[in-house]
Amino acid sequence: MMHAYFSDDQLRHHGKTFIVAGERKPIPEVPERAEILGGAVSRLGLALHAPGDFGIEPIAAIHDGKYLHFLQTIYPEWQAAGGSELVIPNIHPFDRNGPYPHHHVAKAGFHLGDTSCPVSETTWYSAYASAQTAIAAARHVRDASDASDASDVGDESANTAYALCRPPGHHASSNIAGGFCYLNNSAIAAQELRAKYDKVAILDIDLHHGNGTQHIFYDRADVMTLSIHADPCDFYPFYWGHAQERGIGAGFGFNHNYPLPLGSGDAVFLNALDQALAVIDDFNPGAVVIALGLDASHDDPFGGLTVSPDGFARIGEKIGALTCPIVLVQEGGYVSNLLAENLYQFINGFRVNHKNSPLSEGPE
Repeated sequence: MMHAYFSDDQLRHHGKTFIVAGERKPIPEVPERAEILGGAVSRLGLALHAPGDFGIEPIAAIHDGKYLHFLQTIYPEWQAAGGSELVIPNIHPFDRNGPYPHHHVAKAGFHLGDTSCPVSETTWYSAYASAQTAIAAARHVRDASDASDASDVGDESANTAYALCRPPGHHASSNIAGGFCYLNNSAIAAQELRAKYDKVAILDIDLHHGNGTQHIFYDRADVMTLSIHADPCDFYPFYWGHAQERGIGAGFGFNHNYPLPLGSGDAVFLNALDQALAVIDDFNPGAVVIALGLDASHDDPFGGLTVSPDGFARIGEKIGALTCPIVLVQEGGYVSNLLAENLYQFINGFRVNHKNSPLSEGPE
């Protein structure tokens, strides 16, 4: 049975503004996003369950210890030094191979990759809660089939879960925040699944390339990363997401990017999805994480691609045809008239084909 997870602590963070082409603009990653998406979940007949607190260890399996300490301590350190209301970097190192910085301004530049990830007093609490939501969904899927009595989990086919993660995560690398993302929820979920499955795939369907996820797993063969996104030649994150990026070392051949021309709609996106799903089928993973961005919508304020609600239903149907356990981790998708509808159509389409995932709340 599909389970859905969300914590009210995820609403506490609000970054307010960021710099776009030299201009200060409102950050579109707002708490209202989660409330709108939660409405779609309710319409689907699912209850949003609060995740447990699984501690810092599952997060530390993906993220550098100094980075986690920074997220927890930089705000009071910044304030004590007379800094602004939000921690926002104004200088970045040429590379990150030198000594670790001690000054608060230097640490902000070291760990915050752009201005879209300001740190406030409540940022850590929301990012931490978002990661716990992903962990809860991954553990539900990972552990459900291990129950000796199927009634313990409501049904023997309890192999899907949805994590309403906010803030999102796929732009966060092991030690750098970026693109509204602080902790990489999809990567954390995949690592949780690796405790049971030898191979896991992460399929990212967000408008933007999952550069943080790619970075984390770029030299690994046990977690395949695939991303369908607007062409980075013309779109954020600009520097990563090209088709020739295939991985390094043991991970060579296990990273796949499908950049799409700006303005691409349903047919082009679905064709790329067919290619990605064929690669996943050959990889034969034990479980799959879907980094579920909804910002490829023609109604999304970023305007990079033009997928329709019907297109999201078809995307859901195709992904639902995968027969292995699946964790859906919410990534982008910003406030628009179709945001809730796109999530509804995706999950409704998904459950049509994922025969082991009937639309039901599952256990309390």
